[in-house]
Amino acid sequence: MKAVRFDRFGGPEVLRLADLPDPRPGPGQIRIAVRAAGVNPSDWKKRRGLMDEGLPQTLGHEAAGVVDELGPDVTDIAVGDPVFGLSAEGAAQAELAVLSFYAPVPPSLDFATAAALPAAVETATRALDQLGVEGGSTLLVSGASGSVGSAAVQLAVARGATVIGTASPPHHACLRSVGALATAYGPGLTERVRALAPDGVDLALDVAGSGILPELVALTGAAARVLTVADFQGALTHGVRFSSGDAGRAVHALGEIGALIETGRFTPPAVRTYPLAEVAQAHRAGERGGGGGKLVLLVD
Repeated sequence: MKAVRFDRFGGPEVLRLADLPDPRPGPGQIRIAVRAAGVNPSDWKKRRGLMDEGLPQTLGHEAAGVVDELGPDVTDIAVGDPVFGLSAEGAAQAELAVLSFYAPVPPSLDFATAAALPAAVETATRALDQLGVEGGSTLLVSGASGSVGSAAVQLAVARGATVIGTASPPHHACLRSVGALATAYGPGLTERVRALAPDGVDLALDVAGSGILPELVALTGAAARVLTVADFQGALTHGVRFSSGDAGRAVHALGEIGALIETGRFTPPAVRTYPLAEVAQAHRAGERGGGGGKLVLLVD
């Protein structure tokens, strides 16, 4: 099969499609013929050598496609079913991928949109679970307009929380459309948030990693009420929790998101697609920023 791989660290030019052996699913896993695979900032961090030291490396933690082989003891899905999910092997940007966690593609979604969901939905759900977000609480999400931030906003609203989201002004209308109170980041944030939440903020989630943790601690009143998924060093400095998948993933989110989508309580992100062979161009677009939409690779 063809799969994205790099044999040395560097810019997007190091990426290539390599011929690799077809993967086989283990116990509890499935293999899919990939139709679409998500691209995330961690991909270019890995490509630059900022995360994993070993070489060569494959890429891709989320994909959608059609089941073509079942691992031992898998009984909840059938060959031919459309599914989306997470690849523990980090090799989902390929013609075939093994998924360790998966769920049926929601009926209203195409493969590209489904492939944009797993990482963002799992990360957001894990953060909300660890913070203990529930009905009646007030949550501040810093960096609410990206894929993880938007997912966190919508999932918290679905739980019955009051949500304040920070984003640049062009994104405020979108945040309001999914049930959040919107405000700009930058100087004066504390005063703006207190005006929106005169009874106080119970919990805060940092998605942007923009050095905002001291303000979030001040707004909530305690470092234990703040969690970041983007600022590891800041978490150490300010005594804030840092969430990563190493402590266990919220894979239950994959099975729950479909009902929210089909009942109109969760709007998936817009996507920008590239053919698998143009993975380098997708990396360049992602690193430039702007343009909007989640990057997704399409497999013919």
